[in-house]
Amino acid sequence: MRVGELARRTGTTVRALRYYESAGLVVPRRLSNGYREYDPIAERQVAQIRELMALGLTVEETRPFVESIADGSDDVCAAALATFRSTVVSLQQRIGELTAQRDALDARIDAAARQVTTSGPTARTQPATPATLVGKPLPPLSFYATDGRPVDLRALGPGRSVIFVYPLTGRPGVDLPRSLLEVHGARGTTDHAVWLRDHHAEILAAGAARVYGLSAQSTGYQRELVHRLHLPYPLIPDPRLSLAAAAELPTLTAGDLTLYERLTLVIADDLVEHVFHPIPDPTSHALEVMRWLTQRRQATP
Repeated sequence: MRVGELARRTGTTVRALRYYESAGLVVPRRLSNGYREYDPIAERQVAQIRELMALGLTVEETRPFVESIADGSDDVCAAALATFRSTVVSLQQRIGELTAQRDALDARIDAAARQVTTSGPTARTQPATPATLVGKPLPPLSFYATDGRPVDLRALGPGRSVIFVYPLTGRPGVDLPRSLLEVHGARGTTDHAVWLRDHHAEILAAGAARVYGLSAQSTGYQRELVHRLHLPYPLIPDPRLSLAAAAELPTLTAGDLTLYERLTLVIADDLVEHVFHPIPDPTSHALEVMRWLTQRRQATP
């Protein structure tokens, strides 16, 4: 087959195939007219190179595997095993470096959290009424969730989206600000998150297409919570309280911290369908959401 056809079949580029040729990995025959002609086995060789490179190997490190295909043995030789082991060691070293960087950044987050003054709206003299959001779209705000994916509040996708908004959570070894002890509704969010985690599948079965959590805490705090509690849904960091400012969501103030009041939004067809607020008992709130979703689904023709 010609180079263009091989590139199309393997999902690669002609330039990459030229590079594999120069490295002596996938070498075509030269026809009398100067054209390159690849044997059918070249398709397997290229696929092997691309698969191994996706695992972290360099092009040169794929040589033992590609040569075994060319020999027709397909056996994993000692050189191939050594390459695997070397790649694993390199990946472990890189993981260690990235983990150390993450831990150093999280340590700075923890240190800053003890003194932070959260920017955004201050405590309101007149309480906001989230119910007025029903029938309206959320503001055109975009965030990056803890799973790294962008979340556009105006385009959450088909079906019902459930966003539970909460004040904050603590981290092991980091005390919550003392002033929070005096604010009703600012604590107990970890239990709330666990309850939603344990009933996540049931919430989806009741009619939700997706679930998010949102708070004014940073990505570092939220990522730690997702990892520690094994949450099956992503969290959205909003440290500037952008949604509170744009949608007039209620907030609470504890010392120098401004946080979200606890509430839950149900969005359908990019419009707010329902708002749960206030939430007097966070630990049973998942059941409340499930009942509402089930009743709504049954009422829909």
